[in-house]
Amino acid sequence: MTRKLALVTVLVLAACGAASAQGIDPIQTRQAGLGLLSGTFGGVRAVVAANGDVKTLEGAGKAIERWGKVFPTLFPAGSDKGATKAAPAIWSDMAGFQKASMALSTAGGVLAAAAKAGDAAAVVIAVKGVGDACGACHNAYRLK
Repeated sequence: MTRKLALVTVLVLAACGAASAQGIDPIQTRQAGLGLLSGTFGGVRAVVAANGDVKTLEGAGKAIERWGKVFPTLFPAGSDKGATKAAPAIWSDMAGFQKASMALSTAGGVLAAAAKAGDAAAVVIAVKGVGDACGACHNAYRLK
């Protein structure tokens, strides 16, 4: 399951790169990516809750890591208008937003490494790190 989600995430990220050249709506692109991130993270949490094989979560961790690196590029000037929950702080504090996004990326990398090692206790801690990174970004850069 996590490999499929990771593959879909990679495809969305690839589409994002092509999207810029083809004029695809960055709001829809980032919302689709966030939906995939949410599903991926939900799958990770389900495996952990079921005491499943944490080694299967490496791909999900890597996908979260990649998403955190790419996510800030989906907020070009003018993409604050329309059906979006992106807070104006993203554009007024892009450096802070990029830092928050990199915290997610780092947390995803920690999750991937813990999963690869098969260390269930470290995966639990890493899952909390991913959740904390998501929450911190939402608190600062997402409209309620």
